[in-house]
Amino acid sequence: MIRINLTSVYVDDQAKALAFYTEKLGFIKKTDEPAGGARWLTVVSPADPDGVELLLEPAGHPAAVTFKEALVGDGIPFTQFAVDDVHAEVERLKALGVEFTQEATDYGPVVVAVFDDTCGNLIQIAAMK
Repeated sequence: MIRINLTSVYVDDQAKALAFYTEKLGFIKKTDEPAGGARWLTVVSPADPDGVELLLEPAGHPAAVTFKEALVGDGIPFTQFAVDDVHAEVERLKALGVEFTQEATDYGPVVVAVFDDTCGNLIQIAAMK
C-alpha cells in the first residue's frame, strides 16, 4: 500500500521558513540535517508528530523560482492545510502578523482562506463543513 509520508513546499530562505512555519503556523521541527549547501528541514503538525512531514525545500532551481512566481502571480496557493475553524485560524494568524490575500470564504461544503507564507508562497487553509 502506498502512503504519503513527506511532501514539500519550496521556500526562498530555510531559516525564515522554519521561523514562520513554527512560530506562526504552530508546526514543530522534526528533522534538521545538513544536505549539501542546504538542510533537510522538515516540520510536522503537533497533533500528529509521527505523521506526514513537510519539507521546507530550498527553491534554488530556476524552474522552482519560475513556478512559484507564476502561482503567486495568478493567486494560486502552492498547497493547503486543514484547520478545524477557518475563521478562528484567520483571526489567530492575523494577530501574529500573517497577511491574507483571501479572507475566509464560504464555498458551500468548505470554507477557505489564503495567506502569504513570507517565503514566496501562497498557502490555503480549509475546513470542511
